[in-house]
Amino acid sequence: MKPDLVDWMVDIRRRIHENPETAFEEFETSRLIREELDKLNISYIHPVAITGIVGYVGTGGPPFVALRADIDALPMEEKVEWEHKSKVPGKMHACGHDAHAAILLGAAKILQEYRENLQGTVVLLFQPAEERVINGQGGHSAIPHQAIDPIVAAANAVSSLQHIVSREFDALKSPVVTVAKFQGGNALNVIPDSVTIGGSFRAFSKEDFFRIKQRINEIIVRQAAVHRCNATVEFHMKGVPFLPVTVNDERLHDYFNNVAGDMLGRQNIKVMELVMGSEDFAFFSDVIPGYFFFLGMNSKARGPVEPPHSPHFTINENALPYGAALHASLVTRYTTETKEIGIDLQYMRDPNSAAKETKNTAARGGETPTAPEAGAGAGASAAKEPPMREKEIMTAIREMAKALVLKSAIVF
Repeated sequence: MKPDLVDWMVDIRRRIHENPETAFEEFETSRLIREELDKLNISYIHPVAITGIVGYVGTGGPPFVALRADIDALPMEEKVEWEHKSKVPGKMHACGHDAHAAILLGAAKILQEYRENLQGTVVLLFQPAEERVINGQGGHSAIPHQAIDPIVAAANAVSSLQHIVSREFDALKSPVVTVAKFQGGNALNVIPDSVTIGGSFRAFSKEDFFRIKQRINEIIVRQAAVHRCNATVEFHMKGVPFLPVTVNDERLHDYFNNVAGDMLGRQNIKVMELVMGSEDFAFFSDVIPGYFFFLGMNSKARGPVEPPHSPHFTINENALPYGAALHASLVTRYTTETKEIGIDLQYMRDPNSAAKETKNTAARGGETPTAPEAGAGAGASAAKEPPMREKEIMTAIREMAKALVLKSAIVF
């Protein structure tokens, strides 16, 4: 790969990293991406889901292949001291989305330069974007019998929630229920009126997912009642469906191994163990053939890599050109070898039923190629109903997926 292309990708990644924007607010990030697409003379549609972008390279006809990069940051303070540290207090690209965007732009530049080799259309998707309340009756800590203590009720609820996995599920199924938030009171001598707890739960099947959801509601409400409190349980699912299990298409798995093996060497392709991290890529792979993989970036010289969502998370920028080249090779070879690899372009589920769910797409960098499955997940909460613009975003992404389905696309 040309050195100037690598330098260009690194520069884009650093510019995005310095100015992180959280979900649904990626206005400057979107502007930067559109400016680069303009320079490459790549056509695109904007806005999609407010800040999202859909670009096109190729003939404009089938077969259609989609590549996706997420572009939002996380609401956390960066603790990595380096020249291009986040300039926005309380926000950081701690999950590699800055690198994902740079990789997809790099792939787009390669594809545009060699667009005459494409015998179909590559769709470039730059995609923009988990709590519970127990109420009691406050009072002074010296006279707790005159109060109804929600902290005691919430503490017992948290303890009971941990028994869902250990006592109600087969150990081999390995679902996860995690309480990660517990808020109540501001003074040492005052019993608060309410306590808010929040967290997430994940499973490898829809059946287990909804069973856990039901038990969370029952446990919190009934534990609150035992302690003379009342509780409301809300799940962040109003207008936003839960994330289903991410499952890679078997035929694309063989295809990916062939392409990645030729480029990186078969010995460097590793099948990942099942992971519980939820991923909205599942919405697309639920209705069209999809393949989700991780891009390795380990380096003996750099030492251990901090996990995503850590304030110390860093990116090995040497991995960027590999990501761009791999993406470009995957879609280029697909458009020219579709018949040879035996992919049925009509392989998909009923688009009418699929349109009832939200759909996204993916191609992302991470740890090590390949990921066969990731867990279903959702957050449970007492937060307000999702804002209207979030509902509009989900509707827009739903339409994006529907269009891909009708075009008989596949997605990486």
